[in-house]
Amino acid sequence: MSLIPGKGCRLPRSRVERIKLTSPDAIWAASPTTTRGQPTPLSSDPKGERIVYAAGKSVFLRSIDDPAISKQYTQHTAQTTVARFAPSGFYIASGDVSGTVRVWDCAGEGATKGEYHIIAGRINDLAWDGDSQRIIAVGDGRERFGHCITADSGNSVGEISGHSSQINTVSIRQQRPLRAATGSDDTSLVFYHGAPFKFNTSLRGQHNRFVFGTAFSPDGSVFASVGADKRIWLYDGKTGEAKGQIGEGVHTGSIFGISWAKDSKRFVTASADQTVRIWDPEAGKAIQTWRMGEEGVPSVPDQQVGVVWPNGRSDGLIVSVDLEGNLNYLVDGNPKPTRVVRGHQKNITAAALSESTFFTGSYDGRILAWDTNTGVADKVDGESHSNYVAGLVRDSKSEAGVLSVGWDDTLRSISVQNKIFTGAANELKSQPKGVASALDVALVPSSDAIVVYKDGDKASSLTVKYTPTSIAAHGSNVAVGGDDKLVHIYTLVGTELKDTGIELRRATAPISALAFSVSGDKIAAGANNGKIYAFEASGDWKIVTDRWSAHTARITALAWDADAKLVASGSLDTNVMVWSVEEPGKRIKAMNAHKDGVTGVAWESSGKVLSAGGDASVKVWKLTG
Repeated sequence: MSLIPGKGCRLPRSRVERIKLTSPDAIWAASPTTTRGQPTPLSSDPKGERIVYAAGKSVFLRSIDDPAISKQYTQHTAQTTVARFAPSGFYIASGDVSGTVRVWDCAGEGATKGEYHIIAGRINDLAWDGDSQRIIAVGDGRERFGHCITADSGNSVGEISGHSSQINTVSIRQQRPLRAATGSDDTSLVFYHGAPFKFNTSLRGQHNRFVFGTAFSPDGSVFASVGADKRIWLYDGKTGEAKGQIGEGVHTGSIFGISWAKDSKRFVTASADQTVRIWDPEAGKAIQTWRMGEEGVPSVPDQQVGVVWPNGRSDGLIVSVDLEGNLNYLVDGNPKPTRVVRGHQKNITAAALSESTFFTGSYDGRILAWDTNTGVADKVDGESHSNYVAGLVRDSKSEAGVLSVGWDDTLRSISVQNKIFTGAANELKSQPKGVASALDVALVPSSDAIVVYKDGDKASSLTVKYTPTSIAAHGSNVAVGGDDKLVHIYTLVGTELKDTGIELRRATAPISALAFSVSGDKIAAGANNGKIYAFEASGDWKIVTDRWSAHTARITALAWDADAKLVASGSLDTNVMVWSVEEPGKRIKAMNAHKDGVTGVAWESSGKVLSAGGDASVKVWKLTG
């Protein structure tokens, strides 16, 4: 048995081995983190093959043509805000809310080349010079709003001055003589000569509200600025002189993003008016428009907050991001996106596998259905949960159904085939602790009871003297974990729960996760202290093993393989582990699998472990042997 990211490493059977994984077989990435009223920077590599963006405390590097292929950079300790490719394509610079910029290798294993503290506050934007040697980082600092450094050493090569409020955007001319431009909340732009970069002129009067974007054309002849006043201004790339405004009144919302085509004859803008537009600066008009959502129907999630025109491509593809974090693929001649790439923006809090569809729910109530064959997600349509998804489970009543519960105190059902919520939301009387399904009923534990639902209606309720913390069911057996460190076993008779009096007493901390094997003959229980126990699920419910104790924090998820010989576990300690029933001392560790903890695990029939976590991503771990 081995758990691999691509190459097999077979375990000797003669002795216990402990294997540590370094990377997963696949990463299904999180969506870009977006904030209403702020730009979301996107960047593409020189060949137009990959894009990079900030998401949570991570940075994701993603293939454009196959979005299921991605890499994750996890060395930031604070929320990331921006990431930009160097013109060489070998390095990426990324910034976070603490004012730190990291430069790292994107061609190899993602090794960090440098870590530099730029300002005492949020980094809003970054720009590289044409030699991939200098970086200007700008944002919302206390002593200063930006600085220019060398990428390899962090040495100062210029001062960013002339603004009185936070700087939102920066762009560097890629040709010599070097020039740079910054845009700020103070409604002005500042033009710099370099290197080293020094203040040259302050451009005032063009914008009367926040400046959100500025970009030099690839040939360096012109640069443009956009902002909250819906205006687009053009300037001379060498002198910084304002040349004029175009598109007056066309965009009806703040313009958050701008990106040039490689021919320097067109550029694209993204706006809160739900549109992305291509502009001809010579003619001064828009030549192509994409509108997201329904015509004439305002939709906040469809606001376009970032855009990139990958310059190395021949198909003219443009990628925009909306407020929900969806990546929209736009091609000239198609009025609607040719593809929409979805993901989670918030921590994944629950997960469940149904055949070849992996369902994940997040802190904001969003539920996605991932195709395990392609690694691409669809949004579950219909009225979703309004906040934290507390549990997902396959519906025993329907082979093609999944049940979900959320902290909006509702129980909902999902059609796997149609990827849509079905029926009305069922109101729960209190906050659910999870959900289980067996014999065509749903079981939902609350703070002092386990409630049984049949066809969406409450059928019965069993009051308990402990606080339930987790639940699992198979056939007529129902196991409920409690804060009393016990696993309580009940029998389901019709729609009534009967207490068997059986209590599994091995745990030394409150029970946090439970899982029956596929056949129902075994059960695994995880505790708050990171220990895992396995029991027989019949007769006297005897202990199978209590030796699984390598996790250092609360167990959040457990799953058995089809043969009930292996158990996968996820924990708040960020690790995924696989345990053997036959050789309890054997384990396989995927260290730091998910930043901010693992919250879901499942076994695929093809011998893969799926995991989901606090980094809003899903990862695939391949098993062989």
